[in-house]
Amino acid sequence: MVEVLVEVKSWFGEGSVQATFPQRMVYVLGVNLPDRQLVKFALTQFYGIGHVTAARICARFQMHKTCKVRDLTPVQVTALASFLSSPKDSFSPPRYPTATPDFVPSTKTHQELAVEFRTERARRATENKQPEFVLRRLRDARIRPDILKDLKIEAELKQEVRENIAHQKMIGSYVGRRHAMALPGQRAEHTE
Repeated sequence: MVEVLVEVKSWFGEGSVQATFPQRMVYVLGVNLPDRQLVKFALTQFYGIGHVTAARICARFQMHKTCKVRDLTPVQVTALASFLSSPKDSFSPPRYPTATPDFVPSTKTHQELAVEFRTERARRATENKQPEFVLRRLRDARIRPDILKDLKIEAELKQEVRENIAHQKMIGSYVGRRHAMALPGQRAEHTE
């Protein structure tokens, strides 16, 4: 229970009321996520996670856009914490092809479908007559990399920023000298 002192100002006068609200905080990797907040906004409490990245994380764990932190199951909280602790080691979600509205499932066996697929692919390959490197490039373009694998948050991101600033100072660039002298606006425009 969280006790809150609420200041009341109305037409009838001023006063204060003491109210208690039951509030459960979810504690993930040293960050408190408020119970009543939407998950997509609560994730932005982490240093390095913005709105777009938070939406991608919610989509990855199949949390709808109106899901609040209090609605998360313990399994979802554990999965979220394990992903945020080491995104590179986490498994990529399976990618399922989406079906069109007029799709009718086939009654053929898996072996029959596999044979049919291979013959169709061989026929298309002989008709196209494109070099292998072009086909490989087209195939690799369709397989998009998992963007969340390179996610860095909190201490890891702060360490990278510090290293970048130290590198700028070491090479003696303009930006590095501005940082060394604690001057603002490395990229600011001159407005007068």
